[in-house]
Amino acid sequence: MLEDAGFRVYESFDGDEAIAHLEKHWESTVLLFSDVDMPGSINGFALARHVDEHWPLIEIVIASGHGSPRTGDIPERATFIVKPFNKLIVHEHLNKILPDDKKPEPLRRQYRPRNPLASQKEAKRVFG
Repeated sequence: MLEDAGFRVYESFDGDEAIAHLEKHWESTVLLFSDVDMPGSINGFALARHVDEHWPLIEIVIASGHGSPRTGDIPERATFIVKPFNKLIVHEHLNKILPDDKKPEPLRRQYRPRNPLASQKEAKRVFG
């Protein structure tokens, strides 16, 4: 999803691995996008607070399907996105929060037939 918006993505298994990566690569990191729930001793809220304290230039987006965070769960400058979400919702969210020089690339339109059982023949007719 983030790759489709032009970002190079590093995925971490847990919060500790994310912090270890950021300690080496914080200068080239624009965004932390994390779920609240993750394995290990650090959840997404704690990871967001750590990133806010150590790397204030990195934008922070936290996602969860369990409802909105309470006051103090995430830093004030962090934003929250409710799951489920799709590529368009994430793209619009990033366009709102990122500086102009870091905004995502425009999304490429993808063919999605109205009828999920539409044939390849129809797709060829529409797109050549």
